Amino acid sequence: MIKSVFCFAVHIIFYASSSCRSLQPNIIFILADDLGWNDVGFHGSNQIPTPNIDALAYSGIILQNYYVNPICTPSRSALMTGKYPIHTGMQHTVLYGAEARGLPLNEKLLPQYLNDLGYDSYIVGKWHLGSYKREYTPLYRGFKSHIGFWTGHHDYNEHTAVEKPGWGLDMRRNLSVAYDLHGNYSTDIFTQESVRIIHEHDSDKPFFLYIAHAAVHSGNPYNPLPAPDNLIKTFTDIDDYNRRRFAAILTKLDVSVGAVVKALYDSGKLENSIIIFSSDNGGPAAGFNLNAASNFPLRGVKNTLWEGGVRAAGLLWSPLLEKPHRIAKQSMHIVDWLPTIIDAAGGNSRHICNIDGITQWNALSKDTPSIRKEILHNIDDIYGNSAITVGPWKLLQGTTYNGTWDWWYGPSGRIYKYNVSSIINSSTGRVLKYINRAADEEEILKLRQQATLNCSNIINSNGNCNLMEEICLFNIEDDPCEQNNVVKNNPTIVQWLKEILDRYNKTAVPPGNLPLDPRGDPKNWNYVWTNFGDM
Repeated sequence: MIKSVFCFAVHIIFYASSSCRSLQPNIIFILADDLGWNDVGFHGSNQIPTPNIDALAYSGIILQNYYVNPICTPSRSALMTGKYPIHTGMQHTVLYGAEARGLPLNEKLLPQYLNDLGYDSYIVGKWHLGSYKREYTPLYRGFKSHIGFWTGHHDYNEHTAVEKPGWGLDMRRNLSVAYDLHGNYSTDIFTQESVRIIHEHDSDKPFFLYIAHAAVHSGNPYNPLPAPDNLIKTFTDIDDYNRRRFAAILTKLDVSVGAVVKALYDSGKLENSIIIFSSDNGGPAAGFNLNAASNFPLRGVKNTLWEGGVRAAGLLWSPLLEKPHRIAKQSMHIVDWLPTIIDAAGGNSRHICNIDGITQWNALSKDTPSIRKEILHNIDDIYGNSAITVGPWKLLQGTTYNGTWDWWYGPSGRIYKYNVSSIINSSTGRVLKYINRAADEEEILKLRQQATLNCSNIINSNGNCNLMEEICLFNIEDDPCEQNNVVKNNPTIVQWLKEILDRYNKTAVPPGNLPLDPRGDPKNWNYVWTNFGDM
């Protein structure tokens, strides 16, 4: 009872704080789907140019120690709630369109918090947090409008999704099926809608724009990497055909970022905006999920708890940052965005009860130490795996896929030339130059070198870890590529980390996964993925 009264009282304080800030920043959160650590130029790869993303990174801050969950739905739930997925029942794999569940309705989401602070919130692109009933869909969870899709992936041209138990159309304009968008490339649709919102939104009121791209997630099995032919053929220097197609998908995403930045500038909103760019999980490399991402030199892929599955490419850009143009070494997890964004928006995240997120706004803006000392990567009792990082130490227990994807995958992309002028002359680079915030060539090369992990000098003295047979321990600061298992030399540290994991596990709620509901098969609804629970 006392806790309930306290939470009610602090909510009043939280709401009242919104009036203390006369000019709240617009917040644009761009979430790439399945983008690998090594798929952006600012982490050292020269293979696929990402000049617009890189330009933002170098003139803002590069999040070097930034973590997400290993797969789509858990990461998105963490972003929206500020809670580890073990605390919402979203910790095991993804949510399917034919499941009669969603992100629990008793959870207050990021757009709802921001709406309380006077924002209008919009979502463009992928949802993947529940759609079997209307109340689980974006318009009932704080968003004012939505053009995009409800499930985990779709074809970028025809907008159909293949997943158990069937095949069906998945493209929405709010609650209506957007049949008219057939044949339009998804990245272009989401870009055009984002640009429209930016231009048409009333400048007197702040907005939150969540752009959750389909890119670079694979499409359907019969066309896993949909990309325009005219772009694919420009990457003839990439021998791997699938990687070539991936490069074209990523190029469209990078162009989209440039269009969003330009729209903010043209509409006079850029100088009072915060732009966040993040991947939702590590990249599916070497054919995993029929895709061709790269996490080099990190170990593992999407849906593993290795660094390649949970360490994400991310950046933060804003004129409100007191110390931009740098590498942020602060430890951060995707759950931290909710309180961080609320504080940046003029609220007070200290008064939000029962979240795992820790505000990072002052630490990131002023380059002060982060108070985050530990990161729970996940606990999944169905897979039988878990991982946690505390300080420099990372403990892993169990694995996924019987260890099949527990190794290192390229390409490294280091054999190509890095084109600095393409960054300076990109759409984003030119805009940043107009407002005197662009990084120069010297800064770009310096920051890029600092953001590039080099694991070539690590001595693998104790052998590689086999999670099928043992618990593994790594000093992740000295060994970010997880080559040197030091579990035998540090029994006290192992016991300490296991106790912390056990403490978290005692607070976990059971996974909410349900058997597929035969009512959810799209063939029952004119081959459309729909909110079958309302029918």
